[in-house]
Amino acid sequence: MNNDFGLSVETIAKIRSVFAAHPEIEQARIYGSRAKGNYRTGSDIDVCLSGNSELIHANFHTLLNELDDAMLPYTMDISIYDYIENPALTEHIDRVGQLFYSKSGIE
Repeated sequence: MNNDFGLSVETIAKIRSVFAAHPEIEQARIYGSRAKGNYRTGSDIDVCLSGNSELIHANFHTLLNELDDAMLPYTMDISIYDYIENPALTEHIDRVGQLFYSKSGIE
């Protein structure tokens, strides 16, 4: 499925480029309104990362700074799947999350 989540090609490329620079990130899933398709202009981007969770956590501030440096026109809410303590949130991500980035490529 090809889904742009209401984001420009340029925005998608910038975000994926940042994720690709971090080999510890195996996958990124978009969830929330952008995954469900009921986003509005200016809606934030909810992204959950999976892979080497300890290394993602150790490099989290660097990752956030790189996303900030990309000058994206959206606020991003980034979480690490294995560090989420709210079972309702993990259930939501499992249910509606859509693959946005994969280290092995997107089908």
